[in-house]
Amino acid sequence: MINNINIKNYALISGINIDLAAGMTVVTGETGSGKSILLGALGLVAGQRADSQVLYDKSKKCIVEVNFGIAEYKLKNFFKKHELDYSDNTIIRREITPDGKSRAFINDTPVTLTILKELSESLIDIHSQHETLLLNEGNFQLSVVDAFAGHEKKIAEYNSGFNQFKKIEKELNELIEKEKQAKKETDYFQFQFNELEDANLRLDEQLKLEEEIQTLSNAEAIKQALTNAYKGLSGEEAGLLSSLRTIKSSLSSIEKFSSNIKELSERLKSSQIELNDIANELQNLEQDIVYDPKRIEEVNERLDTIYRLQNKHQVKDIGSLIAIKDSLSNKLIEFTSLEEQIVKLESEKKNMLETLTKSAKQISDSRKKNITDIEKDIETILLKLSMPNARIKIDQSISTDIHANGFDTILFTFSANKGNDFKGLNKVASGGELSRLMLSIKSLIAKQTALPTIVFDEIDTGVSGDVAAKVADIMVSMSKSIQVIAITHLPQIASRGVSHLRVYKKDEKERTITFVEKLDKDERITEIAKMLSSGKPSEAAIKNAKELLKV
Repeated sequence: MINNINIKNYALISGINIDLAAGMTVVTGETGSGKSILLGALGLVAGQRADSQVLYDKSKKCIVEVNFGIAEYKLKNFFKKHELDYSDNTIIRREITPDGKSRAFINDTPVTLTILKELSESLIDIHSQHETLLLNEGNFQLSVVDAFAGHEKKIAEYNSGFNQFKKIEKELNELIEKEKQAKKETDYFQFQFNELEDANLRLDEQLKLEEEIQTLSNAEAIKQALTNAYKGLSGEEAGLLSSLRTIKSSLSSIEKFSSNIKELSERLKSSQIELNDIANELQNLEQDIVYDPKRIEEVNERLDTIYRLQNKHQVKDIGSLIAIKDSLSNKLIEFTSLEEQIVKLESEKKNMLETLTKSAKQISDSRKKNITDIEKDIETILLKLSMPNARIKIDQSISTDIHANGFDTILFTFSANKGNDFKGLNKVASGGELSRLMLSIKSLIAKQTALPTIVFDEIDTGVSGDVAAKVADIMVSMSKSIQVIAITHLPQIASRGVSHLRVYKKDEKERTITFVEKLDKDERITEIAKMLSSGKPSEAAIKNAKELLKV
């Protein structure tokens, strides 16, 4: 239950601090006084979104802090799951900064809105006037049946499994589409791969082939030049080596007379040895070079193949061609594995579908089993709310294929009077009838879910007199097991709270500020008397207020 609400800088609220008690608390105030502002602040700690427009003072941040007593509600696993500090008195805080940024805290630990909502859904149910319209929505009607059936755990397991099923289904469809595209491309990729594979490319061969073709194409000129060079070195009469031998002989005859001459003679000997080697290599090279038209044709063909592949794939070297070949190989392997992946996912999908179908059938049977009791319980409460002839019928349509809610679609139909046909709620129920129907449903759900706190925002819309008193009876009955906060404009309901808060506005300087005060016995008499009167409370109104309050 809520122990305390502390609000700073929210809408028309500068700052308020409210202690709440167990049982039923009523909230009253003139139209426009700010009762809905209080509801909006509670909505923030329940995870609703907000922006800087809610700031009273645009230069300061807004803080809404609510202290919940949670000792009785078995929430320790939630705190453990999200690594939060547990406390029997847990504080949820929302902060909205002037630049519109929002932060949420549970016991001073920052949390996401998703985590905040998960906790708040176990602590508080806020029924706004707008929520009555949810009665016409299929998902809300289904959630009512599920709350009565009490199979929340099975629903959660089904929803988790269904989400995984849809994920697998999406992945499978994407793979099937990819396989279709792959089949169109496989032949083309295979041809390209085979062409590169058959080429048997080697990294260093292009440079060697280009050098070889240059040599073969100029064989005669190269051979003649090598011959001339060899003769220049080794010619018997004019050859360089012959002259060196003569020079070496001359130096050898006098090297004993001078160490310098001996050194020069040794150097000349070394040069002679090197030149001899060069002459031998020139001779060998000349002999190796042979004009070979057939080899020229072979090399040109090989180079043509390389150049054609490079031009086709728009690259300039063999390394790039080899990389393309490897990439094509990987694609072909991937295409081959697609079929295996598809088979695997189809098997997973089939197994999951069988599990979900079984679970959906159990959920559907559970819903069907509870529908009659739900109808009777709602009609019993409607009878207490002066709707003796009201009948509600819950139609359960069962599909052949599973969907997000299992097999079922739920439709509430209603007949307010004898002899009327059952029709959709929006076609046959007035505002007051919808309010009473929603109250009936909420009171029954409260027993099933055991939420600590429920907030009603003028659920008494469209009712008055004796019916209002009976609405109050239902709320008081609910408040024996949970905390009820009722924002109301009816004195019959306002008089039944164990605690009474009044919301009012005051003009201070250039600003209008909303305040909330807790009323004592005398103040309650005056407040309810005002609600019974059109102006200043009369003696009769005060007397009536005392009768309502039983004082």
